[in-house]
Amino acid sequence: MKAIRRFSVRPVLPEPLRPLHRLARNLRWSWHPETRELFESVDPEGWQASGGDPVRLLGSVPVSRLADLAEDRPFLRRLTAAADDLHDYLTGPRWYQGWAGAGDRAGSGTGTGTGTGTGTGTGSAPEPAGLPAAIAYFSPEFGITAALPQYSGGLGILAGDHLKAASDLGVPLIGVGLLYRHGYFRQSLSREGWQQEQYPLLDPNELPLTLLCEPDGRPVGIPLALPGGGPLHARVWQAQVGRVPLLLLDSDVEENGHGERDVTDRLYGGGSEHRLLQEMLLGIGGVRAVRAYCRLTGHPAPEVFHTNEGHAGFQGLERIRELIVDGADFATAHEAVRAGTVFTTHTPVPAGIDRFDRELVARHLGEDGELPGIEVEQVLALGMETYAGGEPNLFNMAVMGLRLAQRANGVSTLHGSVSREMFAGLWPGFDPEDVPITSVTNGVHASTWTAPEVTRLGARRFGHLPDGELWELRRALRKQLVAEVRRRLYASWRQRGAGTAELGWIDGVLDPDVLTIGFARRVPSYKRLTLMLRDPDRLMELLLHPERPVQIVVAGKAHPADDGGKRLIQELVRFADDPRVRHRLVFLPDYGMAMAQKLYPGCDVWLNNPLRPLEACGTSGMKAALNGGLNLSVLDGWWDEWYEPDFGWAIPTADGTAIDETRRDDLEAAALYELLETRVAPRFYDRGVDGLPGRWIDMVRRTLNTLAPKVLAGRMVREYVERLYAPAARSHRALDHAAARELALWKERVRDAWPGVAVDHVEAHLTPPAPGGAAELGSALSLRVRVRLGGLEPADVEVQAVAGRVDDADRITDGTHVPLKPTAGPDEEGRRLYEGPLALDRTGPFGYTVRVLPAHRLLADAAELGLIAHPSETMAEEAGVLMR
Repeated sequence: MKAIRRFSVRPVLPEPLRPLHRLARNLRWSWHPETRELFESVDPEGWQASGGDPVRLLGSVPVSRLADLAEDRPFLRRLTAAADDLHDYLTGPRWYQGWAGAGDRAGSGTGTGTGTGTGTGTGSAPEPAGLPAAIAYFSPEFGITAALPQYSGGLGILAGDHLKAASDLGVPLIGVGLLYRHGYFRQSLSREGWQQEQYPLLDPNELPLTLLCEPDGRPVGIPLALPGGGPLHARVWQAQVGRVPLLLLDSDVEENGHGERDVTDRLYGGGSEHRLLQEMLLGIGGVRAVRAYCRLTGHPAPEVFHTNEGHAGFQGLERIRELIVDGADFATAHEAVRAGTVFTTHTPVPAGIDRFDRELVARHLGEDGELPGIEVEQVLALGMETYAGGEPNLFNMAVMGLRLAQRANGVSTLHGSVSREMFAGLWPGFDPEDVPITSVTNGVHASTWTAPEVTRLGARRFGHLPDGELWELRRALRKQLVAEVRRRLYASWRQRGAGTAELGWIDGVLDPDVLTIGFARRVPSYKRLTLMLRDPDRLMELLLHPERPVQIVVAGKAHPADDGGKRLIQELVRFADDPRVRHRLVFLPDYGMAMAQKLYPGCDVWLNNPLRPLEACGTSGMKAALNGGLNLSVLDGWWDEWYEPDFGWAIPTADGTAIDETRRDDLEAAALYELLETRVAPRFYDRGVDGLPGRWIDMVRRTLNTLAPKVLAGRMVREYVERLYAPAARSHRALDHAAARELALWKERVRDAWPGVAVDHVEAHLTPPAPGGAAELGSALSLRVRVRLGGLEPADVEVQAVAGRVDDADRITDGTHVPLKPTAGPDEEGRRLYEGPLALDRTGPFGYTVRVLPAHRLLADAAELGLIAHPSETMAEEAGVLMR
């Protein structure tokens, strides 16, 4: 019989056990082994049944067991130690507090870090005193732990690792997201291997969450206006991620009608209007939730707002509205908001960005909507693709994110370059390398993704660990994975309708002594799940090789609406179902954090074969590296910048060649097979007289010692603090109302005048003069440039020479920027003269050009306005701009 209503009854713990509540409600347990071991000792069977979730565990422990524990002195000592350790972790100074203290002693650090170089430069390290009092971090998903299933894939896992690393470092972050009552889907397979989705209902009262309430006990309400005047109400649930609060907005409240209650039903579900409402609630409602949280708790108000992808872009509009209510005009408020905003893009393909129809956005955010005081055309101007190659009737959330943020970044060095190319239309006239989008390469949270066995041995330093111990560690992890795979595979086949009598073969699936390859990720087409199946016979030979077999564990989810991705999964499952290879190749459904924490450590090799350069970063291989796994990957994402032969293998690619996609897949699959046959498998099975694969162990050791420290989320968060958060905080402080108004008026004046700005004449003379005019190393060019300023003053611009090596197309490839100085007032034609020397400090093909850029002390980058003036091509030819 089915219940008509479901609710949770929380346990009442005996007084000596009360600290268990606090330990369970702070998600630090998810990356703190001692706390997890403490909960496991409460009830080992219950711990396994709960999936390692302390809240569920405490709700199921028999009262008699709790009474026994309340009298168990050794357990109470462990409990006291764990509670004291958490208290020290939450209250003691950490890296951020130490850095801030150093800055307070060093000076005030009030500069805004203005530069006039390219968009990719970061300048010198910021002074620590510029650290923000708090940062609000917005993301549509957060992967903290399997016990809080609010993630679908890499974006959410990255956001979770960002919060955990920020907590470990003491960075005062506030996370902001949505609480999806059905989370992301649970995946199973039909008998035919077709993906099936289930959406279990999540009860917040059974999750590690607390409701944000007013002092009188009423839940905090977050209202949003909908078209037609109807309201959307939301409540705010709080998860505590170590030192970091995570606020999750929930529309499933009684005040809402059925449609409004479903706004936060599923992650990445529904049509365009549903997604737009989710993103309005995340951005606009998220800012209101932060304001309420700070009001109620005394937490410092954020000075920096970081949007993790474009989904939360509306947070900038809400902050503009706040400033308009306080008396600012739109342009002034826009400048003030931009100064304190950081935007991170995660997608290298336009199709991965949320884009909405112009009329849909206008209807929801018009004059009668949620943002009074902001005209609908001002809203639309922030997101419309009004640039060459754009769709003029589409509102692009990433474009809005870039227009609302003074600082932006991609998530690997290669992805930063791809992003500058992809969004170059927003900065017309600038070369892609000058587009102001930098990069911070993603990292992963070591305490979450490193197996406890690796952590314990790592304390002894892997460089001093004998080969035999290191190899035994790898075998033990592989053996654990084999057991996990068999357990999950059995459960999957039972779901697919197989009887117990049919499944005896599962006891022989995988071998703890066979080279094990892992491949697990989302299943869009560009990640090429089935590239390994390109030549089935050749793959079968690899799997069944009599001396050097390989075994492969595969997992991944296709989006529920992506039938193409589901067909890829079915193709792989059908191959894996073949009795000839099913003991060597396995597909595990329902890929998530719990599975991943066994999969990454147990694999010897992590495979990644996306279409280059469509992988923004791809952190799964980083997690394998933390455990001594070697990477076998296309040079894409993070692997492109940190690959070394000591850490694994690079799969050759055919990108950049004029071949069709089918031919490219054939070539790259052949290259993958070749690597596995001739280099990877032989290296694994090449044993010395001691029976150990010495060269393989050397690669594992180098991976653990050299690569693993690079891929840490702590390194990533420190980079965000030093290169983006601290400069943004200083800009935010510098742009009070008066300064923001000054900057807005200055930009308006410069934009109006810019059509009259031109480079009118360029001449160059060698100094000292050389016979025949030949340029020699160590000489210099004396430049004289006449510029029309169109009514602007010299202080409004910077005239630069850009010089460096040139390629065959005469493009400057490694340019340096040399400011030229105004030396005379306007001539009779109104032109200003700029002069300066240009050192010829390198040999070979050399070239230069000149350009004029806007300049103001409050700009973060000279490309910020998207305005630039160059010499005409005719003038360049006449002036002999290119010299060899």
